[in-house]
Amino acid sequence: MFDGRDPIYVQIADQIRQDVLRGDLQPEEQVMSTTQYATTFRINPATAAKAFAQLVDDGILYKRRGVGMFVAPGAPERLRAEGRESFFAESVDPVADQARALGIPVEDVVARLLARAAQAPGAAAGGAP
Repeated sequence: MFDGRDPIYVQIADQIRQDVLRGDLQPEEQVMSTTQYATTFRINPATAAKAFAQLVDDGILYKRRGVGMFVAPGAPERLRAEGRESFFAESVDPVADQARALGIPVEDVVARLLARAAQAPGAAAGGAP
């Protein structure tokens, strides 16, 4: 499971974020304890604790004293908002800058995006992306 270049605690935090975004973990749902996580994935409990602490700091999880960790209310919306901002800053803005430099009209860029979205699996014919 943990085979990326990022530290394991970052990979754990990213996996939990993805689980929340996909709806596999719902707001107010309890997540595995750090001990359970460490045992299941055969990692150091301190590594799991560091991932959970990061998620608490980011407002994705919260701790109920003596009970465990839970998905924070509003966590999916918070993650989507952060993801949208990151997407535009990292993907769309550079495309817009390059299109402007190449003299490509924004209408051509939008038309291309709409055409690609229509080709996506499950895309509704004539529907919005």
